[in-house]
Amino acid sequence: MAKQINNQDITDRERVILVSIEPDELMLPYAWEELTALTETAGADVVGEIHQNRDDPDPKTYIGSGKAKELHMSVLDTNADLVIVDGELSSVQARNLEEEVKCRVIDRTQLILDIFAQRAQTREGKVQVTLAQQMYLLPRLGNLYTKFERQQGGIGVRGGAGETKLEADRRKVRDGIKDLEAQLAEIRATRQQQRAQRKRLPFPTAALVGYTSAGKSTLHNTLSGSGVYADPKLFATLDPTTRRVTLPDGWAILLTDTVGFVRNLPTHLVAAFRATLEETIEADFLIHVVDVSHPYMETQMRAVLDVLEDLGAGNKPMVTVFNKCDLVDDHHRLTDLILSTPNSVYISATKGDGIPNLVEHVVTTMEALLKPINVVVPYDKSELVAQCYEYGRVSAAEYLEDGIHVVARITGELVGRIARYEIEPEAATEVAAI
Repeated sequence: MAKQINNQDITDRERVILVSIEPDELMLPYAWEELTALTETAGADVVGEIHQNRDDPDPKTYIGSGKAKELHMSVLDTNADLVIVDGELSSVQARNLEEEVKCRVIDRTQLILDIFAQRAQTREGKVQVTLAQQMYLLPRLGNLYTKFERQQGGIGVRGGAGETKLEADRRKVRDGIKDLEAQLAEIRATRQQQRAQRKRLPFPTAALVGYTSAGKSTLHNTLSGSGVYADPKLFATLDPTTRRVTLPDGWAILLTDTVGFVRNLPTHLVAAFRATLEETIEADFLIHVVDVSHPYMETQMRAVLDVLEDLGAGNKPMVTVFNKCDLVDDHHRLTDLILSTPNSVYISATKGDGIPNLVEHVVTTMEALLKPINVVVPYDKSELVAQCYEYGRVSAAEYLEDGIHVVARITGELVGRIARYEIEPEAATEVAAI
């Protein structure tokens, strides 16, 4: 299936034809919509589309020789500069397809890497993006050379200049990867120090997770009153931002806004952004923000949950937030979602609708993480009692001769500081009766 887009207002930006072999016809509209959004986010214009209904890619050209010829004609008809394939191409597929269509060809991974490169602002973000690009490039370096130069041996060509150049470039990329990994190790150590400093104030930590453009940054701003950059474009946020959010009764949490996920998130990005994604892994609980107005909401939710599983964060306590409820006319659907999804709410982060209900769920989730303690705190350590009030729920406190008897439920971080003053079960029973 080929489609040419008539656009009289095309600028001097790159003109792109999109290619897909999505086997599920029901998923095709969503796949096109997302790939188009990614392309436009990268700064290009879509001038054509070609779809092939097949289960597996052709090993030589990804779409087969017949479709490759059709794609070549579309390139000529639309004067396209670039072909973007909604999948990951091997070096052989990319080379053969370029030779067939006489046009530059990239895959979905390269497209997302390009967007990330545009979005990266901090040193950390730039290092992570560059590492992902180098990891992607290394096994595909051979595609940059002519067929003669790529020969690895044989009579008359063994050890030729092309082979020497290719191996030199491979060593250069490998060395670059090692250097970037060393820089990321420093960044990871810095992040661990930052987390350790935050743990000195033992607030529970929560991470906002979700599909890109679900509204995480907007919700982060609404809850914290901060000015995190929020934009409807894909992957507007790359670098995590942590802010303190004050809850009812003076309680507080540390809330981190994280990079958005996407369907078929490239493994190179997951590996390179490990330092950033550790904010999700280290959080006490997650707030999963879902765009409830999106027609493929369930697909986006599953993509996020799959990435969380891959990160080892799939079993963390979670509050599911169905955002953009103001764009949904069917309120019965919203009610059904809440009834069928544990610990969930629906809100509008932009309008503030449902925020009090969300805060209640956050408080309930946080309270469930608190640990019970029965302690006798020495008077010269009375600041620990104040921290029990600030970072937990104190049910009883009595000032006696041997110290301050406290029964409370507190954060896990604070338990480590106060556990040495735990009293015997018999004494704990007496205190509990106060």
